[in-house]
Order: sequence, then C-alpha cells, then structure tokens
Amino acid sequence: MIVKVRVIPNAPENEVVSRIGSVLRVKVAAPAIDKKSNAALKDYLAEFFEVPNKKVNILRGANGREKTVEIVGKTEEQLKRVMESIP
Repeated sequence: MIVKVRVIPNAPENEVVSRIGSVLRVKVAAPAIDKKSNAALKDYLAEFFEVPNKKVNILRGANGREKTVEIVGKTEEQLKRVMESIP
C-alpha cells in the first residue's frame, strides 16, 4: 500500500493525528535533523500497521515533510482496514 504522509516533527509523542482522504498526518517525537524523524516515522508506522520495520519504505520526500511511504507485509485489505480506523 502506498500512503502519503505529512510529518509533524518535535511532538511530545508519536501519534497519527488525522487522515484526510489517503493522506496521514503523523506527529513524531524526533527532530527533523539528520533524518531522525524519518527513522522515527518508519518505526512508528511499522508499529501502527503491525508490520516489521523493514517493510516500511520512504519512496519520496525523505528531505521534506510530505512523504510517500510504501507499507508491505500484510494484505491490501488488512492495511485498508487500519487506514479506515483513523478518524
């Protein structure tokens, strides 16, 4: 599944804030320095979607807040159910 993600760094904790269509807004506790926020985002999304960390890949936007992320390791239907559970 390919997901667009808007990252909000320097948050008090990691959390999915909202979903607008297929775009997730995700807060990460790491700063946007030395790609720490990318690592935190990958770890959090792997935990959130219950897939191994190596199954989450940032395809585009590694240097910006708008990212295109690929999540594999579960069926498309299972991943869509998780996406639909986000308000």
